[in-house]
Amino acid sequence: MPPGKRIGIVIPSSNVVIEPLAMQRFWKSEDTVHFSRLGVVNIELNAKSLAQFEMAEQLSAAQKLCDAQVDAIVWGGTSSSWLGIEHDEEYRRFIQQETGISTTTCVLEMNRKLASLSARRISIVTPYTDAVHNRILDNYEELGFPRPTGQNFGGTVSNDFASISSKILKDMVLSVAKNSPDAIMIMCTNLRGAAVAEDLSKQLGLPVIDSAAATLQAGSRLIYQKSPKIQITAEDNFEL
Repeated sequence: MPPGKRIGIVIPSSNVVIEPLAMQRFWKSEDTVHFSRLGVVNIELNAKSLAQFEMAEQLSAAQKLCDAQVDAIVWGGTSSSWLGIEHDEEYRRFIQQETGISTTTCVLEMNRKLASLSARRISIVTPYTDAVHNRILDNYEELGFPRPTGQNFGGTVSNDFASISSKILKDMVLSVAKNSPDAIMIMCTNLRGAAVAEDLSKQLGLPVIDSAAATLQAGSRLIYQKSPKIQITAEDNFEL
């Protein structure tokens, strides 16, 4: 069997969820997943926190993946949900231009899924402060969605997000499900949401889109398409 392809993922330095999830999902695959890290420790709307996502730092982290000759690069963070989705569009164009490698992001993948589902009414679960959480709701409203409903945990330290229990996360998802959304988004790749999303999608009969799982699916999609398009394709589905 010929060797598989290589997915490169840039993750926040404090992320402890995506790598174990990749090991679970790719251990029988010929394809492999390789990681670089961007320094991210705190999520707030102040200048110091926002500076963590400057494009020069993003490029430096992505370029390290070039040494592994990866076939795709994915930004495995949800920062554009509060910075503005245009930030990820810029990231995709800039990183792809500078590295010559097909590029996408977690949030662009999640938005693809929403479009493929024709979802209009969405609910968003986050671990962030009220200020960050409300900025996310604002940004999705600006994208043309009716004002999303949501629930947040209120944290600022990225490493702490992975300690939020599955029970708490499940309760948050079940709470927003009462609003009868077309889809629910678990917005943070350092939340252990993949199993929760899978279970509750079946229980509720509606899509629950986990950002960590979407990151891996974005990479898989990208390495098997000829051009790095962000548009929705008919074969998209929300199951991860």
